[in-house]
Amino acid sequence: MRFHIGEVEVFFPYDYVYAEQFNYMLELKRAIDGKGHCLLEMPTGTGKTVCLIALITSYQYAHPETGKLIYCTRTVPEMVKCISELKRVIRYREQCVGSEGGKLLALCLSSRRNMCIHEGVMAESEREAVDTACRNLTASWVRKKGDSELCDFYESFDSEGDNASMPYGIYSLDDLKEFGREKGWCPYFLARNILPRANVIVYNYQYMLDPKVSTLVSKELEQESIV
Repeated sequence: MRFHIGEVEVFFPYDYVYAEQFNYMLELKRAIDGKGHCLLEMPTGTGKTVCLIALITSYQYAHPETGKLIYCTRTVPEMVKCISELKRVIRYREQCVGSEGGKLLALCLSSRRNMCIHEGVMAESEREAVDTACRNLTASWVRKKGDSELCDFYESFDSEGDNASMPYGIYSLDDLKEFGREKGWCPYFLARNILPRANVIVYNYQYMLDPKVSTLVSKELEQESIV
């Protein structure tokens, strides 16, 4: 259904919106309008995720100057759920307004273990071992030596430079890996490269809160982002 909250037309992909859901979105919009912080609570199973996504993506659509949505999760299943709801919302918006409503780039970012498509690296089972195996194939000092095995997916991605882009779409971890296989590009480094150009990013809290990680991943994201 479609309804307005102030000047924003909300594209809500269900036939009915409950009063609690409407009030949740109303308070969320007030926080965004005020460029402040917001702490909202709703019981489990009442549709918090779809309410948040529907309101903020509708806000972005009504106000194109709005920064990106950064949705932080704790687990990969939570990431999967968020992307699933996002696909539902944008699919409904596209049904309502046509192809223009689908012009959005959204993607996930997770650890190398969850995104790597190199068979040799993925033979490792532990996250730290995967990270080490990846760095042994992609680190600048390894590549400068010229006599070590390198990752073909990373080399192909790196050779594209700024041309390594992605079309509009909503990419889950599996979607990114499939796209990487089709292009011959590393999904992990591709996702990191695309982050500044994405409208919606879904990743782990650590990418935002851990100083060691956030300085590498999140430092180029605009201050106007909605987190």
